[in-house]
Amino acid sequence: MSTRRHAVRGRVAVITGGARGIGAALARTLSERGATVALVGLEPEASRAVAESLPGPAEHWDADVTDEAAMAEAARRVGERFGRVDVVVANAGVAAGGRFADSDDAGWRRVVEVNVVGSAVTCRAFLPALRDSRGYFLQIASLAALTPAPLMTAYCASKSAVEAFAHGLRPEVADDGVRVGVAYLSWTDTDLVRGVDEDPHLRLGRSLLPWPTNRTNPLQPAVERLADGIERRAAHVYGQRWVRAAQPLRPLIPAVLSSPWAVRRLRRVTGNPRHTLVGPSGRAATRQESDGP
Repeated sequence: MSTRRHAVRGRVAVITGGARGIGAALARTLSERGATVALVGLEPEASRAVAESLPGPAEHWDADVTDEAAMAEAARRVGERFGRVDVVVANAGVAAGGRFADSDDAGWRRVVEVNVVGSAVTCRAFLPALRDSRGYFLQIASLAALTPAPLMTAYCASKSAVEAFAHGLRPEVADDGVRVGVAYLSWTDTDLVRGVDEDPHLRLGRSLLPWPTNRTNPLQPAVERLADGIERRAAHVYGQRWVRAAQPLRPLIPAVLSSPWAVRRLRRVTGNPRHTLVGPSGRAATRQESDGP
């Protein structure tokens, strides 16, 4: 139970990628704690359903987080609708798996564009409003930033990049009263993780990680910790308590993943030329790329 249960009451929280998974669950939790919620991202029908299901004021806007003009327009409309923005959660993300040498360049790039460029575009669009409110920007990273795994090069690279982006941004905006946090989540029970488990390459890459970094964790406890971190305006938020302990161990993980045991298991991979984005969010991002601006 948070000791600051009402810290977000009356505040306006923007969440990208809120149509499902972490984003949708966090939207509900913040709404239950008294926040007004603005969802921004693809999948407008799913986003509308989430917004309409929330107990407090909420609205949704359809925009590709990699599209600067669309996100700037979304930021303008959120400001007009709610008058301010106090919290922005850069949550939108996709994943794909397979050997890098066999991967499709467009699919690999799309993971990086959504996860990295999308986070930066989101921040750029809403930063003026956060400066006005002396607000809080939370970047959703991942355990993958601490424990990069084979067959997930695009996803791991993207999550390491957004971690670095948030750390670099923090001192730049400190004088404006804006706080910046990084959230680390291990495998959490969402559509994205279920999509990972359906992909044999991603499933194998995940299995190479040592316990408990390879197990699936329940959704709601992780989301409650994210909400608590938002209320504290924390610099670091851990979706699972044990993930904090992985920080000092991160230099050891590459050695584990390069061990003869891991290399032997990787020989099972026969190729994945499409490097398909997994899960419903991946399919939505793929459609958006195919349709173009």
